[in-house]
Amino acid sequence: MNILVVGGAGYIGSHCVRQIIAAGHRPVVLDNLVCGHAKAVPAGVPLYRGDLGDQPFVRQVLRAERIDAVMHFAAFINVGESVTAPLRYYRNNVVRTLSLLETMLEEGVGRFVFSSTAAVYGIPEKTPIAEDAPKLPINPYGQTKLDCENLLSALAAAHGLSFAVFRYFNACGAAADGSIGEAHAPETHMIPNAIRAVLGLTPPLKIFGNDYPTPDGTCLRDYIHVDDLARAHIAALARLAAPGTQLHYNLGTGVPHSNLEIVRAVERVSGKKVPFTFAPRRAGDPPALCADASRARAELNWTPRFTDITEIVASAWRWHSANPNGFR
Repeated sequence: MNILVVGGAGYIGSHCVRQIIAAGHRPVVLDNLVCGHAKAVPAGVPLYRGDLGDQPFVRQVLRAERIDAVMHFAAFINVGESVTAPLRYYRNNVVRTLSLLETMLEEGVGRFVFSSTAAVYGIPEKTPIAEDAPKLPINPYGQTKLDCENLLSALAAAHGLSFAVFRYFNACGAAADGSIGEAHAPETHMIPNAIRAVLGLTPPLKIFGNDYPTPDGTCLRDYIHVDDLARAHIAALARLAAPGTQLHYNLGTGVPHSNLEIVRAVERVSGKKVPFTFAPRRAGDPPALCADASRARAELNWTPRFTDITEIVASAWRWHSANPNGFR
């Protein structure tokens, strides 16, 4: 298939592009390069620089490349920023997604894979979290993703759109060959921030809260390698042939790791101590988040290949230590 990867120059999108190629499909990237990096797109893959909300532009790409399916990764993801700048998040994450979907339907492109988030669950009543758990986001970022999920269900019922929604837990790691990895500005994720602190690129790592009801007092999170995320997206394409198909999946390993466990893993991989300080808890941070990904395992025949946290951290270390300034 010809697959349009919206946000394909970003962290998860660029890894997905490589998995699309490995699976024998043809990726086409659409990215405005506000957060993405042209160097993350493999040579030979068409890269269209533009806005997913620009309907004439998107229509031109869909027609020129004979697109069969769309994967959408082009969202703003900084939870804290979503609280202080909600209009920016609703405009990009909801309004532009609506525009993209409208153009797709007008052009007869009926298969859609959507990058969602565990943030749609808010503070869970219990873990592991299954897909039918209550959806009670506690920040605008999570709410914008849930709004898009609800829009997709409405379009499936009204227009026969077929879609798969993937709710990520903590995406992490980098390509095995070290060619691409995480390059956000600002960086908010635990593993790259611990590595950057070791490399002396930032002040000591801040660990928010050491008084949670967890074994070592720090938050527990489910870390899923970015290549495992990408493989699940490819596996879902085969299930979207029937009009109106609606699929929802959690993606995680089901094994949580604490912030201090991540620090120890970075120390094992780097051979250096991670400088860190404890800071007060952040409002809204649950003590533990862990995925029940049994539905994806059963329906997509998908199993995470990266289950050892040290191996996951090592992939990130190879990227960050070789590319301390990202793609620059």
